[in-house]
Order: sequence, then structure tokens, then C-alpha cells
Amino acid sequence: MDLGKLRLNFSQLLVFLFLQFCVSEYHMQKSPCYIERAYSPTYKKEGDLVIGGFFSLFLKIDDQMHRSAFKTSPIWTAIEPKSMLKLYQHLVIFQFAVDEINRNPHLLPNITLGYQLLNNFLHNHLAVESSLIWLSGRGPTIPNYNCGRQNNPVAVIGGMSATLSMAMATILKLYKVPQVAYGLYDLLLTDKVEYPYIYQMGNRESTLHLAFIQLMLHFGWTWVGLVLSDNMKGENFFSDLKDEMDRNGLCVAFKERVPPNFRAGEGFQLSSRIIASSSNVIFIYGDTDSLQELSTVLLLYGIYGKMLITTSSWDFPFDSNFELLADFHGTILFSKTQMEIPGFTDFFRSLNPSMNPEDIFLKTIWEAVFDCRLSEKSQVEMLYSLCPEGVSLSDTISINFDRIMERSSNVYKAVYLVAHALHEMLQSEAKEISELRRNPDVSWKLHHFLKCTNPVSSSNDESCRDGGRTAAETYDILNFKSFPGQIDTLVKVGEMMPHGQGFRIHEEYIDWPEDFLQTPTSRCSLSCSPGFKKTVRERQPICCFDCTPCPEGQISNQTDEEQCLQCPENQYPRKERDQCLPKTVTFLAYEEPLGMTLACAALCFSILTALVLGIFVKHRHTPIVKANNRSLSYTLLVSLSFCFLCSLLFLGRPNTATCLLRQITFAIVFTVAIASILAKTFTVVLAFKATKPGSKLRRWIGSTTSYSLILICTLIQMCLCGIWLGTYPPFLEIDIYAEPGFIVIQCNEGSILTFYFVLGYMALLALGSFTMAFLARNLPDTFNEAKFLTFSMLVFCSVWISFLPTYQSTKGKTMVAVEVFSILASSAGILICIFAPKCYVILLRSDRNSPEIVKKKTNP
Repeated sequence: MDLGKLRLNFSQLLVFLFLQFCVSEYHMQKSPCYIERAYSPTYKKEGDLVIGGFFSLFLKIDDQMHRSAFKTSPIWTAIEPKSMLKLYQHLVIFQFAVDEINRNPHLLPNITLGYQLLNNFLHNHLAVESSLIWLSGRGPTIPNYNCGRQNNPVAVIGGMSATLSMAMATILKLYKVPQVAYGLYDLLLTDKVEYPYIYQMGNRESTLHLAFIQLMLHFGWTWVGLVLSDNMKGENFFSDLKDEMDRNGLCVAFKERVPPNFRAGEGFQLSSRIIASSSNVIFIYGDTDSLQELSTVLLLYGIYGKMLITTSSWDFPFDSNFELLADFHGTILFSKTQMEIPGFTDFFRSLNPSMNPEDIFLKTIWEAVFDCRLSEKSQVEMLYSLCPEGVSLSDTISINFDRIMERSSNVYKAVYLVAHALHEMLQSEAKEISELRRNPDVSWKLHHFLKCTNPVSSSNDESCRDGGRTAAETYDILNFKSFPGQIDTLVKVGEMMPHGQGFRIHEEYIDWPEDFLQTPTSRCSLSCSPGFKKTVRERQPICCFDCTPCPEGQISNQTDEEQCLQCPENQYPRKERDQCLPKTVTFLAYEEPLGMTLACAALCFSILTALVLGIFVKHRHTPIVKANNRSLSYTLLVSLSFCFLCSLLFLGRPNTATCLLRQITFAIVFTVAIASILAKTFTVVLAFKATKPGSKLRRWIGSTTSYSLILICTLIQMCLCGIWLGTYPPFLEIDIYAEPGFIVIQCNEGSILTFYFVLGYMALLALGSFTMAFLARNLPDTFNEAKFLTFSMLVFCSVWISFLPTYQSTKGKTMVAVEVFSILASSAGILICIFAPKCYVILLRSDRNSPEIVKKKTNP
């Protein structure tokens, strides 16, 4: 036999027998106004003032009742014993509070509170029936007729859900009976035109959406689905939550509404849409009735691969067996931090049907929980044995007696609210107990005091406003855990303090759903790592984005940056563009390889030039030295030596002096060198022309003409340099953009136009020298150096023509290196092309450097 089915059948059978017991008992005491039909069971305790307790302990399913209302017999069923025990806690806490007040000598002294407990069966029609029973005093009767004895009813505490409270109010409000709802706060009950006498014990949950937001931010859940009840409660919560999500960059993946009743196929479609969504985290919120419908749907069709976040409004284990509860393992719930009531645990454990045989609810709970029978004459004695002695409700598994959940806490506070209101009313009117017993109209006078009294204390609320309580909201974060062996529990894993005082969560205590091996993630797009920025996709929520690299010179040093940051001027982004690094001060230093190479080359060529000059001085009387104006050769060699040395001004750390001197020195020294070549070329041409008979050019032959030409050319260049210095001279500059990662200390040329004028003037002199040398290359002469001058100018012009585009395309110290290289290359070209052949003859072919060879070539 299937034990699970046997347990359920036995629970249903107990309910049936329980109802039969109630009906047969009532038949023994019929009144003239009795309507013969089954009615809601009740249990009473006498007192001077009586409070009604309308609770929901069992389920009653009757589809026809929605259409015919009381015309057909109902279908009864039961729920899991442990869930029944949890609902029974509402009745027990009610009795415990009344007994505690009766023992308190300072609250309602000389007055005893009584109560009458009724079962609504979670059914609206039976809630109306219970209201009639409460008003008539005994069984369902004709309204306005009291067929039994009722001792001063003062108020009703009931309504586990808003729909039950509204059903009760249809009857109770006609008689102005105060009705304290212990269910969760609902906006529908705030309509004081429709429900003027309902007082809600539930808090407003005005900051619950902030708790949801904090949880999303903590775990990085930016893409969440919402399942809300299809009513004002769900829409108001969505409005608050959506605004806060937008402010925090969070997105709604989908929004589903839960109707009060699912039509055929709607449940399957809803569960299919939830499972198919791209969000791994689902937030569920709404009223008790709608979410109970959702619980049935999800248990029927299942839900996989989703992390559920909800509140204590959704009591999903309420009508579930343990095999299905595993689907909800790992669910996180938000619950108001509840009070712990001293002495309640002992009171609960002390309950026993033998000590209070009139409590029909305890009798039924006892038999359902322990799978036994209390009576020898029970109709199920063939199936179940008598209940053993010595057992207590504390022997049941997985029941946390010390923790009072929200509805139970509201029941406790509701009883105290009524008691304090009665106390205040009696003190203000100074009535005697005997007068109070003769006055049947206590309840309608209680409304003012219910509005102005704070529950669980005697303090008054100066605002005297009705509605949900506005106490500071502290939420516990609970994790639902379901284990084999019919064990389930709610474990506190965190809390949210009121007024932004803090949010704490202990991840190590959380059991995630079995579909997740680690903390779930729920994002529309993967996070953008440092070095990238988020680019929102067109026509999609901000949580759906692409990751694009940061632009040149910018970084992002955090995950999911929306904008890249510009590095400070003295810093630069590293290759990954996730961090700014300090820039290194740099210049073309002597110590680095390039600077050292160029400096060595300059010194070597300068020394080489000095050696050539020494050779020429030593062999100054030889024909090859004297043939082409040795004084001009000396001048050219000296100027070339200075050309090589002036390149050293471009190396090392620049300063104001070197910036002013290096371009000016280079321009003047190079002008002297080129002017010397021009003078040598001019001398060759002039000498050839002057040899003709009767030529007038003889008087121009001589050193005076050559030096005059050099002086004039140099003076013109000096004038250009003077204009340069007088208008916009070179200056020291720190360039932070020339080279990534470096701060380049360099010389700015100042006026670029003047700088190019200076270079252009040297190019003009070189072009003139090249032209004259080219024309004189074939003139007959023993030691004609026109060809060498032509080659030297060709090299010079080639170097500097290449220099201009290269100089423009480089930056920083590379630009300086290009100019130094051009100086060295052009100077070396002149030195080698002009003087290498002559040194060869002087040093290695001395036989060709003699007067005899000259005469032989002159007189062939």
C-alpha cells in the first residue's frame, strides 16, 4: 500500500468525520431557526468579553459552490499534516495571547476575555457563513436573530488573505463589528468606503522593493524576471521596483501576471514562458491567493534552471507533498523580522487533547499528525490504532516552535491590539463590569480606540490613522531547504536593516537550487572586463550591451564601465588599457644605444676630418693639394669638423641654451661648408675661363674672391638666423603626446617657416654648387675635382631631400635622431666624396702626386 496516499486519504477521512461530529452534535441541540446543513465547526471559551477568531485550518474544494452558493453539498479535502500544523499555529497563538492577557493584572483587570474559534476552510463562502455564526451565536441562522447565548462579542480577528477578509466584511460591516485582519497588508482593504471597519496588522512593505534591489546588486543579478499578482498590489510593487531598478541600472527580462484563477492551458503557458526566459533569477510577489494559484501551477508543470526569490506572502509548501517540495529547494524568501514570544514554545508543547477534550481542532490535528485515533468508537479503528500516551507536538519533525512567522505574529499583536483598545475605552468611560455586561453595543464604540492604539503596548498613536502599520521595516532573508526524509526548513541567511542602516548576507549558509553548482548568474550580457566599455545595443534595455575596447589614450579600470577614462597628462594607458602608468621622461640621451652610436659617429668623423686636415697640411706643397686652392680645402675641412661636432648639441637633455644654439650653429657651420664647396667650384670654372687669351677674369682669380663669396653667403645665413631669433626663436618644450608612455623633453623649432627658410637657403647654395660642379666636371685639368664636388653635392642633396618627409613624419626623440643622422650623413658624404680620392693619392699613390706627372699631363 502507498503510505503517501494512505496518509492523504486518512486526512480526508478525518475531516469528514470531524464535520460529521460537528453536525451530529448540533443536531442534538436544534433551535427553531436552524437550517439543516453542514456548517463551519466552532470552538468556544467563555469570558466577560468575547473575541472571534476566524482561521483557515483545512481546505474545502467545491467548484460548484462558486456557481450555486450553498445549494449543493461541498467536497471536503485535507492538506499535509505538517502544513495543517503550521496553520494550527495561528489558533494556538490566539489562545496563548488571550490566556496571557487574562493573567496580566494591569491589562483589563477584573475582566476575562473569551473567544470563539471558527474555521473558514480558505473558502470565501464559508467565511460568510462563519460571520453569520458569529453574529447569531450558534450555527447558521436567519440574520438579525440571535438563536443562542453570546456574551458581549467585541471584535473579530481573522482573514488570512484579503479575499477572506472582504468576504467576512460583507456581513460584519453591517453591524459595525471591528475586524482585525492578520494577513499580509493589502491595498484593497484600505478603501474605507467599502471596508470601513477593517484594521490590518500587516506592515505596508514600503521598502520591500529596496530589499530586492540590494539582493540583486549584491549578487550582480542585472537581468531578472518578475511574476506578479494581477491586481493593484502587484502593479504598485512593480512601479516602485521598476523605478529603483532603473536608477541602479537593472533590467526586467520579462513580466508575467498571475490571474486569480487560471483557465485551461494558461498555467502551462505561464510555466513555459518562465522556463524559456533568458533570466536565471525570477522574483515572485503578490497576494496570498494569486500566489497559491501559482504554487499549484509550478508544482504541476515544474520549473527548471531558475532561482526563485519571493516573500513570505507565498507559502508554497502550504498544499504540497514532500516529493514536490524539492522543486523549491534553494528558494530565497524575504520575511519581516518577527518577534519571539516568551513562553509560547512551552505552551505549544503542553497541548494535549486529553487535557482539553472540547477543543475539536486540536483533536483533529492530533489524529492527522500522528496517524492515530483518539476515540475507541472511531469509525477508522479498523485501520488505525489508538494514539500512544506521552507524545506531544514537539515530537513532530522540522517544526521550529521558537520562530513565529509573520501571520502568527500578526495574530498575537491583533489580540493585544483589541485588548489595549478595550482597556483604553473602559478607562475613558469608567464603566463597571456589570454595566458592561448589560450593554450589547461595545463593539461599535471600539473603532476610535483601535485606530489610536499601538499593538503589544499601551502607547497611543497621536496620528490616529488607520491602515497598515508603519513601523520601521527590517527584513530577514530566509533560504528554503528541503531534504530527503520529509525534512524542510527555513534558514536565516541575512537581513536588511531599516532606513539604509545595512544589508548583510551570509553566502556560506545558502543552499542554491540543484540546477546551480555555484552562485547563480543572471545577466543579459557578459560583463565587460577592464579595458572595455559597455555599448548599449540599439532598441534593447541597458543591461543588453556589447563590449568595445577603450579608445587610444583611455582606460577602464573596473568591470562594466559605461565610459572610458582619460589618463592624466603625466600618465599613459598600458597595452590592456585597464590602468594608467606614469610616463617616463625621455630625450635622446648619450647613455642609450642610439644616442651613444650617433655621438661616437660624430666624434669619429670629426677626428677623421682632423686627420685629413693634418694630411693636407703636411702635404701642402704637393701638386694635388695646391691644385684646387688649398686654403679653401682647409676652410672646408675645418667647417666639416665643426659640422660633425655641432650634432652633439642635439644629444643629451635639452635646455634653453642648447635649443637656441644647435639649429643656429648647424645652419651657420653648414653654410660655411657649402659656401666653401661653391667657392671651390667657382674657382675651377673661373680658372678655366681665365686661361683664355685676353680674358678679363684673371683679376678675380685669388683667395680674396673665394673668401668674399664664403663671407657673403655666411652673412646672408646669419641674417636669416638673426630674424629667426628675433621673431620666434626655438624654445624648450615638454611633449606629453609625441610618444606613448613617455614625456619627451625636446626643443621646439619656434618659427617653422623661418626654419625652412634656413634649410632652403642651404639647399639653394648646394644646388648652385651642384650645377656648377656638374658643368665643370669634364674640363681638362690634371687634378680636376669637379667630378668629386658633383658627387658630394649629389649625396648632400639626396640626404636632405629624404630628411624633409622623414622629419615631418616622426615625433619626439626620433625626430632629433633623424636630424642628427642627416647632419652626419651629409657631412660624411662631402668628406668622403671630395677628400677620399685625394688622400688615396697622397698616401698610397705618391708617384702620381709629383711635378713630373703634372708636366707630363700638361705637355703630352
